[in-house]
Amino acid sequence: MDLNPSDEQQLLVEAFGALYAKESSPERVRAAEPSGHDPDLWHRLRQNGVVEMAVDEASGGWGASLLDLALVAEQHGRYLGSAPLLEAQVAVRLLARVDTSEARSAVAAALAGDRLTTLALHPPRDGVLTLVPSGSVADTVVFVDDSGLWVTRTGGLGTAVANVGSLPVADLPVGEDALLLAAGPEVDGWFERARDEWLVLTANALAGLGARALEIGVEYVKERHAFGVPIGSFQAVAHGLADAATGVDGGGLLAREAAWAAAEDPDRFAELAALACAFNAEAARQASYRSLHYHGGYGFMLEYDIQLYFRRAKAWPAQFAEPAALYARAEGHRLSALYGGR
Repeated sequence: MDLNPSDEQQLLVEAFGALYAKESSPERVRAAEPSGHDPDLWHRLRQNGVVEMAVDEASGGWGASLLDLALVAEQHGRYLGSAPLLEAQVAVRLLARVDTSEARSAVAAALAGDRLTTLALHPPRDGVLTLVPSGSVADTVVFVDDSGLWVTRTGGLGTAVANVGSLPVADLPVGEDALLLAAGPEVDGWFERARDEWLVLTANALAGLGARALEIGVEYVKERHAFGVPIGSFQAVAHGLADAATGVDGGGLLAREAAWAAAEDPDRFAELAALACAFNAEAARQASYRSLHYHGGYGFMLEYDIQLYFRRAKAWPAQFAEPAALYARAEGHRLSALYGGR
């Protein structure tokens, strides 16, 4: 298994890294915090084909692999992209699996940019879709309930949910215009696949977030002096950052392996998806916490970038579940693979 990017994938990383460096600076991230969405960044991402690349050529897309998308997600996390990249890609990939005219129309609208489409990660409860990623800025939401796969327009009727990461999540009532796209036993499989893809892309975004948070911490402890020496020379500081670096590096490899498994080891994909998201959530939180902690009181000030990373490391995975629940999900897939046929 070689998880290093190919030459073509490296060009993809460099291209999106340059785009995010220009269009998702810390200043732009701060400016987008009231809504959690930067329309100009989303426009630039759309111009670079982030939705088209997510679906196969038969559906009108470019046919990128999940690993390709994961490499872009890593840059998204590194620069804290205030745009609905992950959920829009996962939603359109789900729609593309459905062979109905209604689903094909929804895919065409998403590719044309007519509708910003997102995915509800959880079935509705009492007619409400909760914590929908980008629900406060999306035009259309794809969701699953006991009767099948549906699409509904948001119509501005949702309730934005305040959160530590300034994310545009919302609770959305299922509208009367909800359109049934498909029904049958295969729907649950499609939905779980979509959720696993979201977990993988989020894991890679968290890997990028954690790596950059660690860099910020290392840069600061080299500059900050106490007792006439850089505080990075103190063992407690150096060892703490070294421990965080171990988690970030291992998490990045695990996140890429999970994306690789989508095509190369499908029997373990669901297990690795949950495991990668859980591990990277913990690694990103540890890296951002260490870096913020070593900033001292400055770390909590809005003028310092590290607090942007610390808050999002908490919020991003929580849209689905906390790490403990994700580990349990991975365990369930592992036990099912081992004993499901007995």
